[in-house]
Amino acid sequence: MLVRQFRFGIDAFSLEIPGGVIDPGEEPLVAAVRELGEETGYAGSSARLLASVHPNPAIQNNRCHLVLVENAIPSGPPAWDHDEEIEVVTAPVDEVLDWARQGKITHSLVVCGLMHFEPLWRARSGGGV
Repeated sequence: MLVRQFRFGIDAFSLEIPGGVIDPGEEPLVAAVRELGEETGYAGSSARLLASVHPNPAIQNNRCHLVLVENAIPSGPPAWDHDEEIEVVTAPVDEVLDWARQGKITHSLVVCGLMHFEPLWRARSGGGV
């Protein structure tokens, strides 16, 4: 599941995985589940950390936690912030991976997340790693 969200930096919509800011004292897995619900209205059965990366260590010390929430299903309406413009997009995994390879997904952290997810997907679907 992806979200198409307006990004002011590029003055255009960006195709991304759901995500957002971790609240003070909040654990990354809890934040991921919360953000998934807020942005998409979906909830899943489990969440696990795929990786933690430094988005830009040349000038920032923050980390981005890439979390997989499995078996996500609609659970209620999204709860968007007042300044968010979001469209929920669902597509087959292989199609999403192709979009990243074709440059249709350009957000670097999303591409990174897909890179960490793809081996798991290939192993589960019998496609190898």
